[in-house]
Amino acid sequence: MIITRKIIEIDDELCTGCGDCVPDCAEGSLQIIDGKARLVADKLCDGLGACLGSCPTGALKIIERTAEEFNEEAVEKYLAEQKQKATGSAPPAGGGCPSAQLKTMQPITPCQAANEPSSQVGCALSHWPVQIRLIPPSAPFLENCDLLIAADCCAVSYGSLQDDFIKGRVVMMGCPKFDDQQMYVDRFTEMFKTRKLNTVTVLIMEVPCCTSMLQIVKKAYDDAGASVKIRQVVVSTQGQILDDKEW
Repeated sequence: MIITRKIIEIDDELCTGCGDCVPDCAEGSLQIIDGKARLVADKLCDGLGACLGSCPTGALKIIERTAEEFNEEAVEKYLAEQKQKATGSAPPAGGGCPSAQLKTMQPITPCQAANEPSSQVGCALSHWPVQIRLIPPSAPFLENCDLLIAADCCAVSYGSLQDDFIKGRVVMMGCPKFDDQQMYVDRFTEMFKTRKLNTVTVLIMEVPCCTSMLQIVKKAYDDAGASVKIRQVVVSTQGQILDDKEW
């Protein structure tokens, strides 16, 4: 039903595509499309404005106009579909796995670190999830980011991973030996095509099976016709950097 009601409006000139508003919309009605925040569908927006405070440029405001009536059932269906896309499979009974829900987080500040247990002080992670197979190319935190594509084993072999590689970067981790390599290629290809990436760092182990990650990234890079510079870093099983170059 079309009615006159309150609904979100986005100023394209003010919107930078940062994606800060997306996590604050519980209904999922806001997405980053073509580098700008967009209202996916009128019926998904409740018009309450929970997203307003997260916009750093003031691009969001509530207006009153004719629009499709807010539909809670449509919201539930849409959120279930988004979870399915994120995991690449149908959501399990009980509403899906929480580990696949996209989250943007603020890294711990020095002030917060003083009040946190020592085990948490070094955390520089800015988002969740981190597994390649759980991050859709449409994830808002991928836009305008410095991306780290890391092999799983690097997390336990390289002791300064947080400070040297994760800090200031969006991280996607996986194992090309045990995961679906073609899925990786498809995911990275779409990501290179649709997201604006500032830099890309590929961090792998010296073991032979890990070189597949480089081949996957290179194929996706070529298939997408990407132009961003790729930094390639190879780590030994003892945590030493053996190679560090750009291509």
